[in-house]
Amino acid sequence: MPPALPPAPPERFNFAAHLLTRNAAHPERPALIDDVGELSYGALHERVRRCAQALRALGLRREERVLLLMHDSSDWVVAFLGCLYAGVVPVAVNTLLTADDYAYQLRHASVQAALVSAALLPTLAQALQQGGHEVHSVVVSRGSTDVAQPGGVALHAFDAWLNAHPPANAAADTHGDEPAFWLYSSGSTGRPKGTVHTHANLYWTAELYGRGVLGLQAHDLVFSAAKLFFAYGLGNALSFPLSVGASVVLMAERPTPTAVFARLTGNTPTLAGRRPTVFYGAPTGYAGMLAHPELPERHHVGLRLCSSAGEALPRDIGERWAAHFGVDIIDGIGSTEMLHIYCSNRPGAVAYGTSGTPVPGYELEIRGEDGLPMAPNPDGSIDIGDLYVRGPSAALMYWNDRERSRQTFQGAWTRTGDKYTRDAHGRYIYAGRNDDMLKVSGIYVSPFEVEATLVRHPAVLEAAVIGITDADGLTKTKAYVVLRPGASATAEEIQAHCKQHLAPFKYPRAIAFVPELPKTATGKIQRFRLREWEAQRTAA
Repeated sequence: MPPALPPAPPERFNFAAHLLTRNAAHPERPALIDDVGELSYGALHERVRRCAQALRALGLRREERVLLLMHDSSDWVVAFLGCLYAGVVPVAVNTLLTADDYAYQLRHASVQAALVSAALLPTLAQALQQGGHEVHSVVVSRGSTDVAQPGGVALHAFDAWLNAHPPANAAADTHGDEPAFWLYSSGSTGRPKGTVHTHANLYWTAELYGRGVLGLQAHDLVFSAAKLFFAYGLGNALSFPLSVGASVVLMAERPTPTAVFARLTGNTPTLAGRRPTVFYGAPTGYAGMLAHPELPERHHVGLRLCSSAGEALPRDIGERWAAHFGVDIIDGIGSTEMLHIYCSNRPGAVAYGTSGTPVPGYELEIRGEDGLPMAPNPDGSIDIGDLYVRGPSAALMYWNDRERSRQTFQGAWTRTGDKYTRDAHGRYIYAGRNDDMLKVSGIYVSPFEVEATLVRHPAVLEAAVIGITDADGLTKTKAYVVLRPGASATAEEIQAHCKQHLAPFKYPRAIAFVPELPKTATGKIQRFRLREWEAQRTAA
């Protein structure tokens, strides 16, 4: 029998109030440990309610939007939950964008106020100066508000702003299906989309995946290299651990191998030797850490579980990590549209090279070009097709984008945009994004399969594969390759390696060595950028 699912949240449901109530019995327990200090659950409870009251004092009303542009810190969590508690909608955005990007988001989301880290305030100020927005207040976290103030916009210092208001007496009486927050898609295939999620969606991902698959517990200390503005990071470092009363390590800086190692070994002033038990990363990050000369030894970390998402984890990376640390990486597939992971491997039952099986509470279908579910083969496997998912955490829509909303959210089903196969054991195997798939000699070729073979070469750190058109007008594969530091290899050597492990029509006909690959802030390779490079090269 399938495992019993958790009860649905009540109709009137506020996720921030839900978290605060769950943790009221242990106010002294550490909730958040960032680069500055530690915040207990009791202090988090008070600061979230003060934030809600302060937002209301700014004149913000239910469902009005607030830009959340902050580096990972306890202030980020307080701001996000404070917005939810007040019934205001935080729009969490990437901290690595340009002023033009933020100007677009301010206008697109009709943002009324902004919560920003001091280091990002100059860039936000440039965006505000472009005009066309409705922002009337900016609250600045951890630093000076000394910046050219755009006309008509009031600046506030975060701590003083909180302390000037008493804690709100009660949370907004929100509906579980009410818009709670927005996330912008990562933009791996073009302009980001404003994805609207509900209060109940956070509950479902925390219960079905954080508790149901990962088995997080109150004694865990978790650390996510994926940032809070990313759907994966939001679950990892906020909704999942806070739902079970665990403690969270937050890091403002970019997740370089050196910065991640310092947290994993407890070697920071605020951790003082405490070591995370659960780590969340992405394939790019795991590859970079394994190749780094300062990779810690097994006995220097306290990990019991690692997770990966963002892109499919190559088998070689998972196997090498497990061999070094004695801890498996639980790889899965999720999306901004579904908020978190809906198909995953399981602790104690990892099959590297696959995305595992559906998370209880979610259903998957592989559909053909006619849009109908594909029939299994006699052994139960299913050939390559489009992956669709049905589950309770699907977003409501893309804001102000009916056409793309209809393409993605089709009744109860969400079209993921991924190509998948299913093996005879019921495990799902990633083949690539729809836009990235190649047909060579009339047969689908998965760029991910070729890339996973390339990174098995001892000299290769990363690789990305696209299709190019040869002199006869036929599609062939081309690989962009990043070599490991200090390593060397010729194109012919790498091609010979691929021929040993791939069908003849799949090996890359051309190899380009590059210092780095174009990626989103969440680590996803932007293959459309590679196609643009190729088009420019061909035109030249």
